[in-house]
Amino acid sequence: MQLAVFSAKPYDKKYLTSTRATELDNATNIEVVYHEFALSLETVPLAKGASAVCVFVNDDLGADVLKSLHASGVRAILLRCAGYNNVDLEAAQRLGLFVANVPSYSPEAVAEFAVAQIQTLNRNTHRAYNRVREGNFSLQGLLGRTLNGKTVGVIGTGRIGVAFSRIMNGFGCRLLAYDVFENDDFKKYGTYTDLDTLLSESDFVSLHCPLTEKTRYIINDETLSKMKNGAMLVNTSRGGLINTKSVIAALKRKHLGGLALDVYEGEGALFYNDHSGHIIDDDELMRLTTFHNVLVCGHQAFFTEEALREIAEGTIRNLSDFLHDRQCKNALVQDQAGSEVIRKASVPIRI
Repeated sequence: MQLAVFSAKPYDKKYLTSTRATELDNATNIEVVYHEFALSLETVPLAKGASAVCVFVNDDLGADVLKSLHASGVRAILLRCAGYNNVDLEAAQRLGLFVANVPSYSPEAVAEFAVAQIQTLNRNTHRAYNRVREGNFSLQGLLGRTLNGKTVGVIGTGRIGVAFSRIMNGFGCRLLAYDVFENDDFKKYGTYTDLDTLLSESDFVSLHCPLTEKTRYIINDETLSKMKNGAMLVNTSRGGLINTKSVIAALKRKHLGGLALDVYEGEGALFYNDHSGHIIDDDELMRLTTFHNVLVCGHQAFFTEEALREIAEGTIRNLSDFLHDRQCKNALVQDQAGSEVIRKASVPIRI
């Protein structure tokens, strides 16, 4: 069989190649074809001849793409990530496609990166780095706040949210959380409350929830107005959780004290590729980069050796389950036999 891997970078090839031999039955003959570009309606013809495709967070798996994949012979969709908001699960089930993700991989990787963003933004180390390289050792404008004793709001307490809370608890912070499902593991470090209370009392707010129809734009004009004046907002989860126009307005009126992003709602056409030689025509993203109190990274929170290894292993295990017709614990839709239940996108899923 042939496996077509889209949005493939050198590190994807490295870890998938090293994992494949150890995780799959040696008797299984699999040809892997790597494509550096994303899967879309324009590129879907390149999946012809493949029985399975492997995709990432910004690949398009809408109904039209899934129909084209099915018509070309593809029967399995392997997500090498936890989120699946880019997949039309209902269309996948109608077509009888196997769809599986990697729901748990090194939650500490993302949690540690969120903490790094808080530390960088709060203590202005990114600005200090640039100053010193120009011979400027002035401390003016670099004043930060001590984290010890501050209140940190955590929206979403799945594995990543709990890992983040554990670290912030170590700094001596007070932890408040909001989640439709309470997690006993979080209660070791903090207290659950309603969203309004969390926003009004937190000095730092960190987003760790999946993107669903209920969480889309959870940060908007109304919720931003409820945040404590001067509070900082961090998002390492999904770009669509934040209304970009709303945060720009909050930054301009100096209500939002700082913003750290590793994800962006319009990242699909930009992230994971080098655009340094081109004019970027995303006016909202470019406006964000003009604020001294905004930190934007390119969706790299997951990017550790350990996480890449776990992602590759989970992806290949899902492929192995498909090939050997085994029940897959990471399946997102039921197959024609009805062995798995769709995890509806409207239901919050821990990540």
